[in-house]
Amino acid sequence: MPELETGNILMFLLTVALLLPLAGFVVEMYWLRFSHRLSKGAALCAVGCIAGGFVCSLSALLYWGNATKWAALDEPDHHAHSAIHDVHAGPEHHAEEPADAQTPAVAEAVTHPARVTKYYSGTYYELGRFGRLKISLDWYIDSLTLVMFTMVTFIATCIHIFAIVYMTEELTEEYEDHGVHSHDGGHFSRPGRFHRFFAYLSLFCFSMLGIVLAGNIFQVFIFWELVGISSYLLIGFYIERQSASTAANKAFIMNRVGDFGFLIGLMIILTSFGTFQFGDSGKGDHAEAGLFTMVRGHDGRLDVSEDRKQVYLRDAHGHRAEKNGKPLTISYMLLVAAGLGVFAGCVGKSAQFPLQTWLPDAMEGPTPVSALVHSATMVAAGVYLAGRFYPMFTSEVLLGIAYTGCITLFVAATIAMVVTDIKRVLAYSTISQLGYMMLAIGVAGWGASLFHLITHAFFKSLMFLCAGSVIAGCHHEQDMIRMGGLRRKMKVTAYTMLVGVIAISGLAIPGTSIGLSGFYSKDAIVASALAYSELNPGHFLLFVTPLVTAGITSFYMFRLWFMTFTGTPRDAHVYEHCRENPRLMTLPLIALALFAAGCAIGGESGPLYRLITDSELIPAIERVSSVGWTPLTIPSHQGHESDVHKVHSTAGMLALFAAFLGLAMSYVMYVQKSVNPNDIRRQFSSVYDFLVDKWRFDTLYDVMFVQPVHVISAWCVRFDRNVLDAILHASARVTVLVSKFDRKFDETMVDGLVNLVGTVTFSIGSSLKVVQTGRLRQYVMWIGVGVVVLFGVLFTTIPK
Repeated sequence: MPELETGNILMFLLTVALLLPLAGFVVEMYWLRFSHRLSKGAALCAVGCIAGGFVCSLSALLYWGNATKWAALDEPDHHAHSAIHDVHAGPEHHAEEPADAQTPAVAEAVTHPARVTKYYSGTYYELGRFGRLKISLDWYIDSLTLVMFTMVTFIATCIHIFAIVYMTEELTEEYEDHGVHSHDGGHFSRPGRFHRFFAYLSLFCFSMLGIVLAGNIFQVFIFWELVGISSYLLIGFYIERQSASTAANKAFIMNRVGDFGFLIGLMIILTSFGTFQFGDSGKGDHAEAGLFTMVRGHDGRLDVSEDRKQVYLRDAHGHRAEKNGKPLTISYMLLVAAGLGVFAGCVGKSAQFPLQTWLPDAMEGPTPVSALVHSATMVAAGVYLAGRFYPMFTSEVLLGIAYTGCITLFVAATIAMVVTDIKRVLAYSTISQLGYMMLAIGVAGWGASLFHLITHAFFKSLMFLCAGSVIAGCHHEQDMIRMGGLRRKMKVTAYTMLVGVIAISGLAIPGTSIGLSGFYSKDAIVASALAYSELNPGHFLLFVTPLVTAGITSFYMFRLWFMTFTGTPRDAHVYEHCRENPRLMTLPLIALALFAAGCAIGGESGPLYRLITDSELIPAIERVSSVGWTPLTIPSHQGHESDVHKVHSTAGMLALFAAFLGLAMSYVMYVQKSVNPNDIRRQFSSVYDFLVDKWRFDTLYDVMFVQPVHVISAWCVRFDRNVLDAILHASARVTVLVSKFDRKFDETMVDGLVNLVGTVTFSIGSSLKVVQTGRLRQYVMWIGVGVVVLFGVLFTTIPK
């Protein structure tokens, strides 16, 4: 079958792309065994492996496109074959109802009969089967998988190339770390870790690609934890520094908090569904439904009971699943809990409220690590999983996701306005943009969220590498207060950074729809939020907050660019020693700038958006009312008559106005200097201190968790010393007394008896010495005497 052949070829190409970084990691970890510390071979091996992964990923995307004749890029026909829905949702269903009581929406696999296959899935290896539960290594490939693979490997390749020059200081036998002081007042010295850095990068890329390709949620969790380990190793790369060690521990621990919820979700899925697989498996009568089909069927709707307490599960054919003549169900509350549990893992990984505080501290790692973490790997994994697991989320879970993202995007943006460390500004920017993505998922803007995930990956990796270029060019200076005027010496860095700043700000030519990538993706999110808030007026903050934050984003991003690259130098020493970096560092900036500018061309009618939404399992063709506890109306997204399309121009104008307003305020304060930022700081000192202290989240967590732990630990120490130690000491004293008594008993009685036996034996032996003369004739005589005596005894005792 052509479809089977296509799936196998795609699986092969992406598996090779997945395993190449793993092979690189193994080789690079043992590099010193067959090379020396000054060799760049480990870096070249890492670049070759990840570049090979990019070639395989791009080849898979192109092959898939040719195999499907690029049907994903066609304008979808939303009204064709709607009657087929009756096959999947008959009268027995109490499914989510269209708000306008028209024909229910159908899955794209039904509306496009020319191309039914939306995904390919299969099993690498089955580890074991326990009843219905199958533990296996699976793969799941759709258009989102292909786009993510291509994006991750391309960005990682650029970052690897950039890092070859950036990490040159580690290419030494003896690296002197100026951030660590020894006891004699000097600097700490250690062997260079050039090869180890690239080994960790390779492991990081392998872990992220594993998440994208995984075909079941348990397999996702395995790679999820590998991402956590990799990030710990890279954030704590300068482990001798107290700040780096603390940041690595903080990131690891806070992610484990989120993963605890993830585990709860996994347990609910295991007990309620009996499978971890995303897609269906098997054919015909032997077909087994995956999670997505079990919850959403083939029509993309929940099948909820009349009392709204149970959700009917579906079989692989889209009908209600039965066991022993009874329908299989899951409690609606359990389905909500499972969704919240999995989302808790996403909150930790993507640094969302209230677990957002670890990400800015993660800047202690080398800048290429920051670029990879903030764009294509770790934090992107949380949004990706939320998007992949979207069919499992109920309306209540989506509302919680929306408000989590809403709070996060605003909190992080306000902190970024006062930060002066160039990397930390970008870190808070990342948190805020991730909040936008989560908000979009929550308001049913699935495509807009993942659209922004891809565009954000390009312009954020670009800006982090530009920041790394500035830091390297200024000899590891990161404080923007000491910069200024660097555009004259770092033209490539300055203007490529400007591309990223314009993209993230969402600017466009007024009166047109011509802008960079961030303009299209952020407009899609704001439009989704506006359509959602109009249908659900009680949740108007879900639109107002991202709209206001769009202006704040433009303000702090242009503040970063103006403070760093324009005006007069504020530190002569930094400016004099500043220089542009070699081409091996600037070429990746140019490549990323091109994608940051043009990857989203065409917006929601462009190829990137359509490639992403081709894998959407719940196409929002028409307005839908939720069937859960909370009365919500989900807006339609697809088509020219959709709710989102109707408000798109309004949302775009408002977002563009907010972005230009933020740009104007930044220009007035940091270029024209008509308004002195120091005056504002003094007038609003309490607000400024509150923002500098990061909304006092760290203080709050210290009071709520750290200090109580210290108090409890002190109690435990006192209990240990005063109670447990007293018991142990008393036991020891009793043991000593018993031992002394035992010793006396042993010496007096046991040893006395043994010694007595020995003495008697010795005495008997001594008395027998007199007959042991050593004279042969005497022995012969006694033998003769013995013989005579023996015969005498015999003659006298034996009867005749």
